Parts: sequence; structure tokens; C-alpha cells
Amino acid sequence: MGPHPAVAAIRLAVRRALHDVLTDLTDHPRTPSRRAPGAAPHTPAGNPPLVLVACSGGADSMALASALAFEAPKLGIRAGGITVDHGLQPGSDLRAAEVVIRMSALGLDPVESVAVRVGRDGGPEAAARDARYGALDEAADRLGATAVLLGHTRDDQAETVLLGLARGSGIRSLSGMPEVSGGPGLSGRSHRYRRPFLQVDRQTARKACMVQSLPVWDDPHNIDPAYTRSRLRHEGLPALEKALGKGVVEALARTAQLSRDDADALDAWAAEAETGVRDEDGRLECAKLYALPPAVRRRVLRRAVVAAGSPAGSLFARHIEEVDRLITGWRGQGAINLPGRVEAQRQGGRLVIRQG
Repeated sequence: MGPHPAVAAIRLAVRRALHDVLTDLTDHPRTPSRRAPGAAPHTPAGNPPLVLVACSGGADSMALASALAFEAPKLGIRAGGITVDHGLQPGSDLRAAEVVIRMSALGLDPVESVAVRVGRDGGPEAAARDARYGALDEAADRLGATAVLLGHTRDDQAETVLLGLARGSGIRSLSGMPEVSGGPGLSGRSHRYRRPFLQVDRQTARKACMVQSLPVWDDPHNIDPAYTRSRLRHEGLPALEKALGKGVVEALARTAQLSRDDADALDAWAAEAETGVRDEDGRLECAKLYALPPAVRRRVLRRAVVAAGSPAGSLFARHIEEVDRLITGWRGQGAINLPGRVEAQRQGGRLVIRQG
């Protein structure tokens, strides 16, 4: 008799993610693959790769940890785990120690608890997220991990799409979380972070924990109405499903993928177009910018503003719209002040973007 359907679903999702990790290691862009078509991925010579799971002790990440512990040895992968202690609640250090014990009991090795100090920039949710990813990056570098698995589910993806829609930040925000993301990672390889559960609903992950008798911890922040995502999860999405019927979460997840495909294509177009709208001195020419489709032009402008020193995370659609008006609605207006002390100004038919 096979495993429970919920357990089978999470294991399949993790198995696919691990195959992708091995394929990336084998098919590095600078080293063409020598595998025969259809052959199973294999590891390069040397030590087996290490894949970490980021585990909070909640149902999603515990289900992910159990599936990683089950699937990794069959593929010749070492499996470890990291839990991040944000220090935002009394006893958080003891809870993190419990998560370490639970991950060790699953057979993960190495396992660590990493304490962080959460700042205030961008609000409590953004600050906690920044601190968490910083800790995961440090741990992955120190331990030599090839990838880090994150337990975001299809429900999390739906919430992310709705938050992007509410901010009015454009199609990139509607694309939600990518299955693969992250910094340069080990040996210059990109795509450190993997999200195997983006096609798995939250209830399946919880069911997988229940049938495996895995203890889980429900973070009180997840039901605290002080947090935007919590209100959306417990009030916004249920209201949408009541008004529109079941299937809203699935539809929003599909929207994320379709939006990501469109955004990727437009980003590639903008990267190619940028070289054609600069003069011999590298300055942006307003007439050539004006001739571009608006979606492409704004992407070119955003790339230029970020390159000048404006933090991407602080740059919103309204900022780019103001810069765009220097091209499309020129009335002699002055310089536009942007995050990071960057200034955009029109001078003699050229758009000058520089840090003040």
C-alpha cells in the first residue's frame, strides 16, 4: 500500500525540485550537458550536494522537511535544515531549539538554529523577511549548500498576487513568487531558493503532517490582524470565495504564472531595447524612448534608475510614472527626486539620471 495521497503529493513536488537542482549542477550554462536524453540527473564528481530546508516548525515547512528527508538520500543528496529565530516572541529561542530537534529526528543533518535581529525598515513583515533571507544566505554560504527549499504554498502565492494587485505595482507584482529565485549562490550559480509547493495547497501540507504524526507549530502572527497578510488570509480570501465561489486560489495562482511569463518577455525586450535608445555617450535619448511601447519604455527607465543607485525594493510604479512624464508629458518640469538620492532630469533632449 502506497503513502497517503497528501504525503505522495508533497514527496512528488520535492522530488521534482531535487531533480531540477541536480540538473542545474550538471547542465551549468558554461558546461553543456553530456547526459543522454531522458537519463536521470547525476551529481558532479566530489562531495554529494547539500540541500537545506528553511523550517519554521509550521505545517508547510514541516511537511517540506519530511519530504526532503525521504527523497534526498534516494538521489544521493545530503539534506539539512535551518530554522530562523526572529526573536519577536517570548520563548522564541526555545521554540527554535524544538524545531532543530524535530528536524534531526527526521534524519536531516546538518541542522541549525540561527538568531537574527529584525529591523524596522519597510514595516514589520518586510523587516522580518529581510532578516530571514539574510540569515538563510549566510547559512547556505557557510555550509556550502547548493539550494534552500522554502515551504510557500499555492495559498501563499494567491495572497502574494492579491497584495501586488492592491499595491498597483504592475504585472511583475502580479507574477507572485517564482519557483526558483535567489542570489548568485554557490560557485556563481544562480537560483539558490526553490519553492516546490507553489502547486500544493496549504491543506495538503497540513494533512501530510497529520497522517505522519508530525508535530507542528502555528505561529500566532499568522492570525494576528495587525499583519496585512493575516487579514488577507482570514478575511479577504474567504470573502472573495464567498462572493465568487471556490477556485479563487487556483485562479490567482494561474494568474501569477501567466503574469510571470509576460513580465519575463517584456523584461527581455526592454534589456534589448535599452542599447538602441542611448547616444554615443550612453545617455538616454528622449525621442527614441518616446517611440517605445509604454510597457517597454517604463522597464528601460526602471533599469536606468536602479543602475544609478536607487534601491529596487524602494522604487514603486508611481516613481517610474513621474520619470516617464519627462518623456511623454514634457512641459518644462524640473528634476524628479527618487529613492536613494537619485535624480532624473530632462536636458537638451536627453534624460539624465544620476545620484545627487
